[in-house]
Amino acid sequence: MNTPDDAQLTDHANTLTDGGKVLMLACGALAREILALIRLNGWDHVTLHCLPAILHARPERIAPAVEAALAERAAGFDKVLVVYADCGTGGELQRLCDRLGVQMVPGPHCYAFFDGLQAFADRDEVTAFYLTDFLTRQFDAFVWQTLGLDRHPELLPEYFGNYDRLVYLAQTDDAALRDKARECADRLGLRFEHRFTGYGDLAGVLEGAANSTG
Repeated sequence: MNTPDDAQLTDHANTLTDGGKVLMLACGALAREILALIRLNGWDHVTLHCLPAILHARPERIAPAVEAALAERAAGFDKVLVVYADCGTGGELQRLCDRLGVQMVPGPHCYAFFDGLQAFADRDEVTAFYLTDFLTRQFDAFVWQTLGLDRHPELLPEYFGNYDRLVYLAQTDDAALRDKARECADRLGLRFEHRFTGYGDLAGVLEGAANSTG
């Protein structure tokens, strides 16, 4: 059985009410947070379908994967929300959503909407490397191994030489995760900064989609 941390497709469907039915098509890296918000708010009319989080390693594949998933699953819903930011697609995902007439979460990537879109833009932290709860849990699979640092640690300065700190944007107050994020910073040779964000702007965007089918 898949968990939200798996780099696999995650699917969750609630019992549908007589109101408008909403499909949230999301990145698997956000599954844990979205499921928590669905349960917290009692959104029984929302169905969540997640694509593999590992798509972030090949962002040119995100838009085609989203388009295929929408073609397969969007029929019968009153509203569709694509729970991805741009995520390195160079605007391709937004153009797809515009063409298909579906709503998409704003922002350059998930770091921005967890931190708050305006706050993130105001900080302009170009020398910061970010981790979320998900990326902290999956650091080896999504960062260390994906970049080949497990096989070629000598490449570390090539990848991270222009960063001066690792910022852990924490969705939960979890001491074990905070310690792991600090360890990740040490491995990368970066100064550690912890910033508790909770769900940030994600909660409001999902609430707007869940409560409006206009």
